[in-house]
Amino acid sequence: MKFADTLKTLPEFAGDRLVLADASGAEVATIANAPGTAGSFRVYAYLARQYGAINAEAAAEGLAIFAEHAEDASRNPGRHPNIDRLIGLMVSGETLNARIV
Repeated sequence: MKFADTLKTLPEFAGDRLVLADASGAEVATIANAPGTAGSFRVYAYLARQYGAINAEAAAEGLAIFAEHAEDASRNPGRHPNIDRLIGLMVSGETLNARIV
């Protein structure tokens, strides 16, 4: 299934942005709920709700949701930073905590 089709099946989340923090609580990234990043905001918010945090298992599901964009990200590192982050979590096994503000 294509990303746009899968995205339609995910719940919507209210908030201006999603803040990602490492195990020490340090903010490592934010994803705005705005044009250009609203899809990533929605995917990450969904994953955080389902898994309690963004861990390797959540990252694997996120990559499946991003579908064709995940394939493009693996061929073109840096083009899709929010997908690159999920790939990195798969490799490192680290966990990021997420909160919507």
